Amino acid sequence: MNPRALLSVSDKTNLDELAHGLVELGWEIISTGGTAKFLHERKIPVTLIESVTGFPEILSGRVKTLHPKIFGGILALRDDPKHQSELAAQAIQKIDLVCVNFYPFIEAAKIPNLPEAQLIEEIDIGGPSLVRAAAKNFQHVIVLTDPLDYSGVLEELRRGGVSETTRRRLALKAFAKVAELDIAIYQTLQERWDLPRERLFLAYRRAHELRYGENPHQRAALYQNALVPGLSSHIEVLWGKELSYNNWLDTESALALLNELAPPACVIIKHNNPCGVARGKTLLEAYVRALECDPVSAFGGIVALNQTVSKELAEKLNEIFLEIIVAPEFAPDALPILHQKKDRRLLRCKDLAFPKETLRFLSGDLLAQDTDSIVIREGSWQVLDGAKLTEQEQRDLIFAFTVCKHVKSNAIVVAKDEATLGIGAGQTNRVGSARIALTQAGEKARGAVLASDGFFPFPDTVELAAQYGIAAIIQPGGSVRDEEAFATARKHKIKMVLTGVRHFRH
Repeated sequence: MNPRALLSVSDKTNLDELAHGLVELGWEIISTGGTAKFLHERKIPVTLIESVTGFPEILSGRVKTLHPKIFGGILALRDDPKHQSELAAQAIQKIDLVCVNFYPFIEAAKIPNLPEAQLIEEIDIGGPSLVRAAAKNFQHVIVLTDPLDYSGVLEELRRGGVSETTRRRLALKAFAKVAELDIAIYQTLQERWDLPRERLFLAYRRAHELRYGENPHQRAALYQNALVPGLSSHIEVLWGKELSYNNWLDTESALALLNELAPPACVIIKHNNPCGVARGKTLLEAYVRALECDPVSAFGGIVALNQTVSKELAEKLNEIFLEIIVAPEFAPDALPILHQKKDRRLLRCKDLAFPKETLRFLSGDLLAQDTDSIVIREGSWQVLDGAKLTEQEQRDLIFAFTVCKHVKSNAIVVAKDEATLGIGAGQTNRVGSARIALTQAGEKARGAVLASDGFFPFPDTVELAAQYGIAAIIQPGGSVRDEEAFATARKHKIKMVLTGVRHFRH
């Protein structure tokens, strides 16, 4: 008896190649309505499912393949005499290959305002059931869920049979496809129905291996979100070698901060912390001002820009070594200049929307939280003693507090004219971060503003700020010693802005 294949697919890519190849090898093909019609139009011999089951498709196609003559033919163990006798008693023929892909539920879920009834109809029942059955019996049944695998399987069949290794690989891929679909259904309906999320499922596909992780002795890989495009899907590498583990982390940090700044703006990142941030009248001016904050740390760093990189800016960027430059676009005459640095990467990134939730692994467990998306604006704060802020001070306070959100805690940012003058990051006490930021700013701190991601537990940071001539401070407030900090600000005539919002970043 000839081997039999069941073909039932929504995506017809490469299907005629597979079907022709199977027929040439002496296989019989059975199929469902739409797929059978596709094959018949191409003059490929095909037997309808109802001819096998003796039962028609019913319920508008909701039930087509759910029948013992189909699942018995798939699940029967070929080396089990009892299974074989039961097949014979029930006149069930074996099915040796199952080629199925699912209704496009994931694509349908992305359609704005799609009626729920239409979405529900895209939940596939028979397809995943067939795939699970074939994958379970992989030693005897070949399961195909990806058109890219068709030609390889045909080649192995022509050579005499599909190897155990290939069968296992295809079965594992099949189980992954079913899992991804179930995760997509759960997530979509949970969000639509706004019910509590009792379980959190993740679906990611390995995009490629990385050379190493944070350090050379650590293995690493990049996995892309299988359901929603993430950062790497929005990045186009225009020049340079592949991005490393640390490159990806730094690029995300740079773009997350840049996303909050109106153009023209520049962010320079080193070791996952900003070391220079500025806005300017032009993109060139923004870069120059950002670089002035800490040119030593900027060497070998990542520069993110939110407008097109011009030839003039490219020449300026080439004055020091920058590992990555990321922008929405590069002028054609800028690229040859930037290509002169062989170890540099040039990235194009457009229309990146950051997720509403951040996830972090915790030794096998997972922490989930809303993304820190609060934006401080004039009027959303309280000014100590009703002091009057100039327009420039307001702009600088908002700018500094925005940057502070993206600096590792404890975080202090000194800024003036929407450019950072000093950044203190990641110290275990707040006055230590302030000392770093103010020392870096030096004399430029006079008349500038200072932002703190958390409240002041002691007045020492305010006292230090006064020594450098800081004109205004923005901080969350809320310390039991607030009055001490306030008294120090009053003493030195420093304007104090209280946001009521903390921006810790661990």
